Amino acid sequence: MAGRSQRRAATAGHRHRAPSPRPGRAGRGAEATGRGAETDCAVYVDGRRLPGERHHAEALAAARRAGGFVWLGLHEPDLTEMTEVAATFGLHELAVEDAVKARQRPKLERFGEVSFLALRTARYCEHAELTETSEVVETGQVMLFVGPHFVISVRHGDVCRLDPVRAEVEARPERLRHGPWAVVHAVADRVVDLYLEVADRMADDLEVLETDVLAPPSRPSASDRRGAGGIQRIYQMKRELVEFKRAVLPLQRPLLALVGHAGIEPRDVRGAGDGDAVPAEIRRYLQDVQDHLSRTVEQVNTYDDLLNSILQARLAQVTVDQNNDMRKIAAWAAVIAVWTAIAGVYGMNFTHMPELGTRYGYPVVLAVMLGISLALYRWFRRNGWL
Repeated sequence: MAGRSQRRAATAGHRHRAPSPRPGRAGRGAEATGRGAETDCAVYVDGRRLPGERHHAEALAAARRAGGFVWLGLHEPDLTEMTEVAATFGLHELAVEDAVKARQRPKLERFGEVSFLALRTARYCEHAELTETSEVVETGQVMLFVGPHFVISVRHGDVCRLDPVRAEVEARPERLRHGPWAVVHAVADRVVDLYLEVADRMADDLEVLETDVLAPPSRPSASDRRGAGGIQRIYQMKRELVEFKRAVLPLQRPLLALVGHAGIEPRDVRGAGDGDAVPAEIRRYLQDVQDHLSRTVEQVNTYDDLLNSILQARLAQVTVDQNNDMRKIAAWAAVIAVWTAIAGVYGMNFTHMPELGTRYGYPVVLAVMLGISLALYRWFRRNGWL
């Protein structure tokens, strides 16, 4: 796929597409605003977006005055840009470092009144045919800073664009009235929906792979695909599934924390005041997201077991094929051994040997060797060795 990012970062296995200019992007994009990493900065009061464009510092001041919140969107900010944002919103330096490096596993952390949620995004890569080099899953990262009057989304890669999420959530002002955590739900819901899509598409690849591996060897197309690259294709799919698992499985605990399960009380994700607590209504929506995530986790675990079974089946096929080859070699060696043994005896050049003085000794010996060879050949054929 053109423009695909490098396979995996060495330290964390993270991969995403490099940012590319998009001439047709909406007017709120970074290219249109000229604000570097900022893709959008909006103030929401009573579930409605206030008109006008603002710098993030002005937006935060307006949100505090009006009792609303600001949603600042950033795309792959560098350390300088992120440091400026951190100074305005009071973000912890450790969380800022995590947001810039973008090599985080899904997690939820508290820094005073600010919650930091890291999500791994995933997208299915289209491919005409699964090969030993096909990339099936592409991953990126979205990180959210949530405070009493703001939510900051930091996106790395183009796996999960947040413009549609913002448009969707703005169309539901009754949900935006619940504050910044409504944005957290919308982003998490979008990320998990992409997980479900990837899982469903991977099921199709696994079905094709299973059919090719277990197909009768008499089918030319199947036998071609089950050649030297058969195990490599299975292993490549295994690697892609591991990449997907790194995004899906660790997200369970952060979501469980947000809905108040897994021994993590709701107070662990609220600050000193009640203003930044996860509202009960949003908690119910997050529970729905958790249910969808649980379904994806079950699918991923099932795919892992299925891939192991396919790999074992393919290895068994290779072993059987090798045994068949060895039997054929042994059978032909037995046939040739008859000629070698008899010719070796008569090639010792002794004077007194049976049939040496007989007129028809030579053709008789050849006939005997040919007869024994034909008998051995028929016996091996009847027993499936040839």
